Amino acid sequence: MSFKSPRRPQFFYTTAPLPCPYVAGRTERKVVTEVSGPDAEALHDRLSRAGFRRSHNIAYAPVCPGCNACVPIRIPVAGFIADRGQRRIWRANQDVTGADAPPRATTEQFQLFQRYQQMRHSEGDMATMSFYDYRAMVEDTPITTSMIEFRDGLGGMVGACLTDRLSDGLSAVYSFYVPDRERKSLGTYTILWLVERARALGLPYVYLGYWVAESRKMAYKARFRPCEVLQNGGWRLLVESDFTLDRAPGHRARVEA
Repeated sequence: MSFKSPRRPQFFYTTAPLPCPYVAGRTERKVVTEVSGPDAEALHDRLSRAGFRRSHNIAYAPVCPGCNACVPIRIPVAGFIADRGQRRIWRANQDVTGADAPPRATTEQFQLFQRYQQMRHSEGDMATMSFYDYRAMVEDTPITTSMIEFRDGLGGMVGACLTDRLSDGLSAVYSFYVPDRERKSLGTYTILWLVERARALGLPYVYLGYWVAESRKMAYKARFRPCEVLQNGGWRLLVESDFTLDRAPGHRARVEA
């Protein structure tokens, strides 16, 4: 007779309130839990479907009182159709190639990461990260993760995207790119590339994190249509009326057993 060891209890904690990084004047709180052990992949899958994101070996989701501005969003790969502007961006980057690399931090990546932070997010905490901080962000992962590197025709690195592999898709953890090539729209190109990569792998979704309609930095995610958002415990198609909805009370993540 064989016996199954009891499932280890999963503990969730709420962080102290901090200023919201997306909407001025609001306060941010998160629920966090550790992702580790032999069941890390399965746990991360469940948490991702429930709207959590990963940083190092921690999964987190917003639980901000009176606010649900952060809405989990994903692209259903089979139904996605690039619009006219996205097709133009795809053509403009025909000289760019993407390739999966192991989650290992390199000096080349870090130099591009610093350049991106200094030009795009100089006021944020990530702008002061050291190489050791960056290496921890890339390499401290308990699940299947890759660093997708994008290079131009001359072999120079123009972008990178830390990407988690889920059972039902790809999850874009963090991306950065050459910040002074606006006409190339490398951020949009990265997402389009992930969609094509998911198609090639037979995976149904690309997870983009949180859509924040009130934040210029995060609102762009809704341009990839059709897309799905997680609200009231279920994923549904994003529709035009969602752009005008009052977003209180807050989104609450729910994890299926």
